[in-house]
Amino acid sequence: MNSIIVRTTVAVIAALAMLSSTVSSSAQQKMAPAAPPAPVVQQAPAAGQQPAAPAAQPPAVQAPAPSAAAAPNAASPAAEATAAPAERDKLLKAAAAELRELSPWSMFKSADVLVKAVMIGLAFASLLTWTIFIAKMIEMTVIQRKLRNALKKISDSRSLAEAQFALGAKGSVLSSLLAAAMREARLSAGISSDAGIKERAASSFAEIVRAEARRIRLGMGLLATIGATSPFVGLFGTVWGIMNSFIGISKSQTTNLAVVAPGIAEALLATAIGLVAAIPAVIIYNHFSRVTKGYLELVGRASGAAGRLLSRDLDRTHVGGSHSRAAAE
Repeated sequence: MNSIIVRTTVAVIAALAMLSSTVSSSAQQKMAPAAPPAPVVQQAPAAGQQPAAPAAQPPAVQAPAPSAAAAPNAASPAAEATAAPAERDKLLKAAAAELRELSPWSMFKSADVLVKAVMIGLAFASLLTWTIFIAKMIEMTVIQRKLRNALKKISDSRSLAEAQFALGAKGSVLSSLLAAAMREARLSAGISSDAGIKERAASSFAEIVRAEARRIRLGMGLLATIGATSPFVGLFGTVWGIMNSFIGISKSQTTNLAVVAPGIAEALLATAIGLVAAIPAVIIYNHFSRVTKGYLELVGRASGAAGRLLSRDLDRTHVGGSHSRAAAE
C-alpha cells in the first residue's frame, strides 16, 4: 500500500514538472531556448520496500534555430517603418478633425446662452458701426461738395438778393444763413442802428451753425459708445465662459488640455468679437471727428459770407437814404 502511494506521488510530481517546463518553453521560444526541467528528487524507499520505478522524463525541448529566431527581429524594423506612415496619417486626421471642431461657428454653437447673447450683441454693434460709416461717408461727401460749390457761386455777389438768386432753390446751410439775414433786415426796417441789426443777425447765424453741428454729429455718440464699451462687454462674456469652464473641470475632475481647451476658446471668442467691434468704431469716430471739424469750418465761412452781404446791404441803404435827403435839400 505504501509503495503504491509513493509511486503515485512521484508520477504526479513528474507530470507537474513536465507541464511547467512546457509552459515556460512556449513563452520563451522566441527569446531563448527553454530551460531544462528540474530534476525529480525521489524519496529513498523505506526498509523492506522495493524501489519505485523512475518516472518518465519529459522530452527535451529543442532550441529554435538561430536563423528562425533572428528572422522576426530582422523583420521588425521594416514592419515598424511600414506602420509609421499609417500611424502618422491617423494622427494628422485626428488633429484636422479637432481643428474643424474648434471653428468659430462650432464654438459659438457650443457656448453658454449668456455668452451667445453677448456675441450676438457685439456682432450687431459691429454692424451698426459699419452702417454709420457708410451713411456718414456719403453724407459728408455730398454736403461738403454742395457747400463748397455754394460758396463759389456767391463769391462775386454784391447783395443778399443777388446771392439768393445765384444759389437758387438748393437747400443748404448757406441758403438758411442768407434767409436769416434777409429776414432780420426786413424785420429791422426803419431802425437806424446798424450795430443792433448785425448783432441780432449774428445771433441767428450762431443758432443755425449750432443746429448744423448737432445734425452733422448724429451717430457719432453711438460710435463713441460702441468703441468704449465693446471690449468690456466682450470681457464679461469671457469671464462668464471661463467660470463655466472651471465648473466643468471640477465636475469632470480632469485637467487634460483636450477637455479644458474648447471651453476656454469659446470664452475667448467673446473678447475677440468685442475687439472686432470696438477697434473699427474708435477709428471711424476719430476719422469723422476730423471730417466734421473741417465741415464746420466751411459753415463758419458761410456764416461770415452772409454777414458781409448783410453789412453791404445796410451800408448801401444808408448811403441811398443820405443821397435822397441831400437831393431833397
